[in-house]
Amino acid sequence: MSKINVKMEVIELANRVLKLEMFPYFEISHVIMCCLHIKSDFGHGINEKGAIVFSRKHPLACWLSCMFSVFSGTILANFLLNEPVVGAFKNTQKVLMATAVWYLLFYSPFDLAYKLCNFLPIKLVISCMKEINRCHKIHHGVLYASKIYPSSYFIIVLIGTVKGNGSGFLKVMERMFRGIWQPGAIEFLQPTFATKASIAASVLFIVDKKTDLISAPHALVYLGVVIFLVYFKLSSILLGINDPFGPFENLLCAIFFGGIWDALEQTIKSSTQSSRASNKDLHHKITDTRNGKDKGTKTKQD
Repeated sequence: MSKINVKMEVIELANRVLKLEMFPYFEISHVIMCCLHIKSDFGHGINEKGAIVFSRKHPLACWLSCMFSVFSGTILANFLLNEPVVGAFKNTQKVLMATAVWYLLFYSPFDLAYKLCNFLPIKLVISCMKEINRCHKIHHGVLYASKIYPSSYFIIVLIGTVKGNGSGFLKVMERMFRGIWQPGAIEFLQPTFATKASIAASVLFIVDKKTDLISAPHALVYLGVVIFLVYFKLSSILLGINDPFGPFENLLCAIFFGGIWDALEQTIKSSTQSSRASNKDLHHKITDTRNGKDKGTKTKQD
């Protein structure tokens, strides 16, 4: 009976997590983390003082940059689904809330709001709430895309991924609001953990929705994704584990993307070159030996 009770409690907890309302608290955490990231990224390497100077000189550009980052997932998803891009800003309450958070983080006296949100215990809580919000966005993106394109798994994964990490994909455009042009920072060249986790979560939600491979209740699958995102976010902040997918990527690249063949080719080339060098040395030794014998014979004859 105790095991049954524990199972029921876990399922009930999973249902509560699945039905959590994101507005306003979890959405606020999302806005805070976006603004913190932008403030630390101002000038791409400039410290917080540089961010403060920029925000004083260019408040409109600063606000546009933050709003673009906050609503980037919806902006990009709407663009891909041929829906109005400005529809991302249709909720006036969310826009006003994001603006209020932006104002406090950039213009509070003595930069108190930024220092408070950047304080480690508080930042941990905000980061966990942000990851719960990320899971909700991925889940919502997968469900919404599956209604429009029910048989196109690629589109469903794509929408779920951009909803989960839209700011990463639009980072180059977001920096342009601040006068920075760095095309090398595009997400496709160096995918972050958030992008990889969003892809994995989208695939998992599709497998759970479209197949019978997962027998667990949908709420438990959702809870598992939340725990996964929160755990690795905390690991990134506290332990410096930035990309747990790295070892698997290296293995896959070595097996399926030419790593083994490149290593084999290099080994064959090096062994061929070494054998040629050894043969050349042997030839020189034989030649030197013959020349020595010839000299000795001439000396005896003389």
